[in-house]
Amino acid sequence: MALLTDAKARTIQPTSPPMPHGAVPGLALHPSPSQKGHGKWVLRFVSPVTKKRRNAGLGVYPNVGIAHAAKLARTMREQIAQGEDPLALRNKEASAPRVPTLQDAAKQVHKELKPGWKNAKHAQQWINTLAEYVFPIIGNLPLDAIHPRNIADALRPIWLEKPETAFRVRQRLHAVMAWGWAHGFVQANPVDVVTHLLPQQPSKAARTQHQPAMPWREIPAFVKANLANAGEFDVTRRMLLFLILTACRSGEVRGMTWAEVNLKTGVWTIPAERMKAKLPHRVPLPKAAIRIIEKQRGFHETLVFPSILPRRGRPSKGDQGQFAETGVMSDMVLTALLRRLKASSDTPGRFATAHGFRSSFRDWCSENGYARDLAERSLSHTVQNKVEAAYHRTDLLEQRRPMLVAWAEFVCSLVC
Repeated sequence: MALLTDAKARTIQPTSPPMPHGAVPGLALHPSPSQKGHGKWVLRFVSPVTKKRRNAGLGVYPNVGIAHAAKLARTMREQIAQGEDPLALRNKEASAPRVPTLQDAAKQVHKELKPGWKNAKHAQQWINTLAEYVFPIIGNLPLDAIHPRNIADALRPIWLEKPETAFRVRQRLHAVMAWGWAHGFVQANPVDVVTHLLPQQPSKAARTQHQPAMPWREIPAFVKANLANAGEFDVTRRMLLFLILTACRSGEVRGMTWAEVNLKTGVWTIPAERMKAKLPHRVPLPKAAIRIIEKQRGFHETLVFPSILPRRGRPSKGDQGQFAETGVMSDMVLTALLRRLKASSDTPGRFATAHGFRSSFRDWCSENGYARDLAERSLSHTVQNKVEAAYHRTDLLEQRRPMLVAWAEFVCSLVC
């Protein structure tokens, strides 16, 4: 049978019979019912599965040329020879879920994991690091097209320069690719072997930076110079002093509510949902801390240390109508204050941080003979030894109280 040519195909009329291709059995060009020189490629075959005659459309002529139609038809003939029904295979591929790009997969993983994370800041950082360092390089690649070299290309610019960031990005990429493996989009996790394509990083111990802390002996002078005489509306300075006196975390103090405080017993009870370890924590309040709390009355119905922005002039204490905004302070408020005050630290070139005062308290405890257990419980640190933790049934509140009282007396020793 003669091969079909373009010259002949262009003459096909709506009333013409199908024109066989000539090179592939069953392949023919069927005429368009309304337009000369146009038609549809059809491959007729007997399914090796159902033993029934079937017609497979291969596209429209002249959009699909003669050579390309023959190539498609030969592929189907090979599938038939192997005992497969090409139309069944085509339908299976069409119904298979589309492999998402890395960027789409990461956003989906972020959405699914977000409800289990402890704070919104971590959730935002999780996706932001991928958006900054990964998406511009390999974000548009489908998951099944990503190989270890692609992961290495994304990590290489920050691998040595920002090792901690690179470590977190690698962890997040591993989570995304593991999600892809669990959903059948990939057969292996390329992140598992990426370290073989990158230079060795400095050890974690060598690159770990602790929160800069003020040496504990310098704290009384710092309090006298900067915090003792805070103005009536200077909530931030009073909050920092309260944080130092209680050795609590910034987020615990910033979110402190009136419902958590019992001034009669001198106890602040932080609920589990606001604690890092998700366990409730009781804080014995020294008199200096109680005086700070009493000064905060009237600013906010719920929060002890609210963020306050006066609309005009100096608001009257307790006049909520004068406040443009009241709410939980940003985690950068105390950091900004310590930078303005140029708070010294044990780290050259860096100012002390709010979290660093917990380290200052811990050093003071050690150097003044207080039991490790009392100090660690005051810092609400989790007991790492599971056996030991199983036998800790009390928080030693009253045993911790004299220690916090002594710490407060030391902190305020130059302003009493």
